[in-house]
Amino acid sequence: MKKFNFTTAPEVCSQSIDIEIGDDGKISSVRFNGGCPGSLTAVAALTGGKTPQEAIKILDGIRCGGKKTSCPDQLAQALKKLCHSRKA
Repeated sequence: MKKFNFTTAPEVCSQSIDIEIGDDGKISSVRFNGGCPGSLTAVAALTGGKTPQEAIKILDGIRCGGKKTSCPDQLAQALKKLCHSRKA
C-alpha cells in the first residue's frame, strides 16, 4: 500500500487530501482534511475500490459554485499527478 498527501488549491474548503493506493492499484482510502464532511465522506466512499483513472473520469471538472474547481475536482487533479509521477 502506498500513501500520498496532496495540498489542495486555496479556493476550495479542504486543505489537503490523504490518498492510499492498494497493491492492486486501486484506491483503498481517501480522506479530505477540512471541507464539507458529509459530501466529502460520500466522495471518499464512492471512489474506494476504483482505479485512479476511473475516479478521474468521474470527478474531473466538477465545480463548486462559481469556483473553477471543487474538492472532488482537486481529488481528480491529485490522482492525475499521482498517475503522472508513477509513469515517470
